[in-house]
Amino acid sequence: MIGLKTIVLLTISNIFMTFAWYAHLRDLKDKPWWIAAFLSWGVALFEYLFQVPANRIGHQAFSVAQLKIMQEVITLTVFVPFAIFFMKEKITWNYLGAAVCMAGAVFFIFRK
Repeated sequence: MIGLKTIVLLTISNIFMTFAWYAHLRDLKDKPWWIAAFLSWGVALFEYLFQVPANRIGHQAFSVAQLKIMQEVITLTVFVPFAIFFMKEKITWNYLGAAVCMAGAVFFIFRK
């Protein structure tokens, strides 16, 4: 149950953070950078409201390194649909290569 709660909370936090980091590239590209920075900071606040509890709950069952790799896999899982559907970017073989590298990281960090 700890693992599922951690994954759900990290996924929600990653959705907020992906929008905070990248949505301004599409929606605020004609605005000064500082406007994008302040709006992104506001979105990032919600990311922290999910990320901090996720890591506190997750650390009961996972090491910090495992939490970090889990977060990176979730980031890629959230980022790919965001890049394709929101940013309208084309998927390339590089995404698959990144996924294979992340699978290797998961294998090594969770290996007993």
